[in-house]
Amino acid sequence: MEDIGKVKLYLLRAMYIFIFVGLGLSNTPEAISEMGVSTDSYTVINAMLMGFMLMSLLGAFYPLKMLPILMFELLWKILWLALFALPMYLNAGLDEYAIGVAFACIIGVVLTPIVLPWRYIINTYFN
Repeated sequence: MEDIGKVKLYLLRAMYIFIFVGLGLSNTPEAISEMGVSTDSYTVINAMLMGFMLMSLLGAFYPLKMLPILMFELLWKILWLALFALPMYLNAGLDEYAIGVAFACIIGVVLTPIVLPWRYIINTYFN
């Protein structure tokens, strides 16, 4: 697969599977239990996360074609931490929900840049 090493491809696949399993365990049960019960912003978010979860599963099979999924993952987590969690932390402090989300976001912000093939991304998307 292009000029990407085997180790990097395995790391990418592992990241996609990590996202798939994480979302499957944390969001899917809630989303399934709410099917047909209500329609609010939480159901929209749950449906989007289920779609993201399924796209991550595809990434395990097509790691380079699905790189925009991981790039989106990194971007939204950086934005949430910088624009929402940090100001909340500096003002009133984080509540229990925000602490959980911040923890998950920090894991993503640390791991995702490690597994992303930056040279390939730059050559493919920015040249």
